[in-house]
Amino acid sequence: KRNWVGTWSACDDGCFFPAVPIRFLSEYYTMKNDQKIKLFLVDDDAVFLKLLEIEYLRNTGFIIETYPTGELCIENLHHKPDVIVLDYHLNGMDNTAMDGMKTLDNIKARHPDIPVVILSAQDDIDVALNCMHHKAFDYLVKNKSAFVHLHNAITTIFNYNKMEEKWHQLPLAV
Repeated sequence: KRNWVGTWSACDDGCFFPAVPIRFLSEYYTMKNDQKIKLFLVDDDAVFLKLLEIEYLRNTGFIIETYPTGELCIENLHHKPDVIVLDYHLNGMDNTAMDGMKTLDNIKARHPDIPVVILSAQDDIDVALNCMHHKAFDYLVKNKSAFVHLHNAITTIFNYNKMEEKWHQLPLAV
């Protein structure tokens, strides 16, 4: 069975998402000037970070940059990511490191237009609402279907961007 854009699929925990085959995600979402999508992955859990990186490199044509700290992510914002996937607890290994919320605030202060998706092991609505209050695009829980949920979030981001582009191209009513 082959799923294409415009159809819908269900993930293993009952959520629904647009069924763009993951391997075609980068072809579906090319930038205006045909550049590849650049994704920053920021997590202090080296194993999870490597798994995400491998999954995206294997299944998409995205340019992936990984960072174990918020400080390194912020130092490299000049690389102009299209989306940032950010761990909520970045200071798990080093208590002096900047946590995910401070990193989010720093990113939004410098580049408010870059969508940031927060990933967390906490399945807590208060934490999710706090992240959204700090201008995160989405809040996702790290679980067995995290990659599918990230795929859905990235799909939503680029669909939103395409709609916004079309909106700005509409003639103004007089």
